[in-house]
Amino acid sequence: MYDVDGADVPRSTVRELHERGRRVVCYVDVGTWEDWRDDADRFPKAARGKPVDGWPGEYWLDVRRHDIRPILAARLKRCRDRGYDGIDPENVNGYTNDTGFPLTAADQREFNRWVAARAHGLGLAVGLKNELEQAKELEPRFDFAVLESCFEFDECGPARRFVSANKAVVAVEYELPRSSFCPRARELRFAAMLKRLALGAWRRPCG
Repeated sequence: MYDVDGADVPRSTVRELHERGRRVVCYVDVGTWEDWRDDADRFPKAARGKPVDGWPGEYWLDVRRHDIRPILAARLKRCRDRGYDGIDPENVNGYTNDTGFPLTAADQREFNRWVAARAHGLGLAVGLKNELEQAKELEPRFDFAVLESCFEFDECGPARRFVSANKAVVAVEYELPRSSFCPRARELRFAAMLKRLALGAWRRPCG
């Protein structure tokens, strides 16, 4: 499985990967506004909150607002139209961050379920990204899980319910040596790997 930026990777690349027998997942940001995206000017200014720490040009979105959903729906449709098999929706845990909005767990849960329903309506699989706090409530609506640094921060446990439901869990670490997380990943039946934070093609998977 390849997880690539849906706005940057053309249909021809998706087709080439399919010809090599790979599944291709469309990375798409649904929880933050990024000033470099081609649809950035479509978002209401009032929907933008505080900046995302460490990522210049990126700001949290108020996911309670229904006027941003047609824009996000168009992003998901572009993934479908380019031939992707599924989506990796980014930043679906805003309520656990300082977004500038009084987001609650219930707000986030409703939004995340909308994302999953919209993806499924387009015939796409959908992953739950870094939202372990509500894994119990959300797992039934999602087809796989993507985790970042869960071994580093000792928070992988809730994702086991995906494995119990016969769903894939992909775990990515950036700082730990493989020897410190691969044995546990194999026990949990996670597909785990080491990557650089720049998120290029480089990776070192657990065997």
